[in-house]
Amino acid sequence: MALLPVLRKVSAPASRKYLAAEGASVVVNYASSKEGAEQIVREITNEGGKAIAVQGDVSKTKDVEHLFAETKKAFGRLDILVNNAGVYQFGALEETTEDQFQRQFGINVFGLILATRESLKYFGPDVGSVINIGSTITSVAPPATVVYTATKGAVDAITRVLAKELGPRKIRVNSINPGVVETEGVHAIGLLGSDLRNKQSLKRRWVASANRVTSHPPSVFLASADSAWITGELLQVAGGLR
Repeated sequence: MALLPVLRKVSAPASRKYLAAEGASVVVNYASSKEGAEQIVREITNEGGKAIAVQGDVSKTKDVEHLFAETKKAFGRLDILVNNAGVYQFGALEETTEDQFQRQFGINVFGLILATRESLKYFGPDVGSVINIGSTITSVAPPATVVYTATKGAVDAITRVLAKELGPRKIRVNSINPGVVETEGVHAIGLLGSDLRNKQSLKRRWVASANRVTSHPPSVFLASADSAWITGELLQVAGGLR
């Protein structure tokens, strides 16, 4: 089964549907948008898949422990962890506040560490796959994104460190680093059509894409036995903007 922490209200993306279609039971974590999480669950179950939604703030230890306990209660095991929870706030250096720093690092970095640490109690002895969601923003490095870019740089480093640390336990750790992905947050801050979006589109490197590696999205590929030989990789892919 697969556990996918997610913070923002989004419609069910192809990766979750493909994971469910491949037989994974999906646990959707949400912080505040119960409606959005339940919509994802409905879309999966309407297609014959298995899914539940569990509330929790991934930056809090007790919430993370509850999330994994509910996962085991519902499905009995854990095979895949997708660290997808993330927040962002852009602004000039002079506008950066302690609260912004704490919130973004708390969720984007510490939340990822907490979830991965807790997953060690639930992965079986044979195989486990941790899939982090990074960003190509670390290579584009646009102005006015210092805190968010720093959090995603940390995700890259954590991915490489934990791939080595957890490898002996047969747990693979990789990161999918997309370009700009269309979400409610992107619309809210006016990123569509902005210089940042254009720079990411121009400078983004297609190291690999879903079509080149597999007919499924990268998350499904990294969760599958087809990628059993891959760990510690930062897979840069195209974003979801059209």
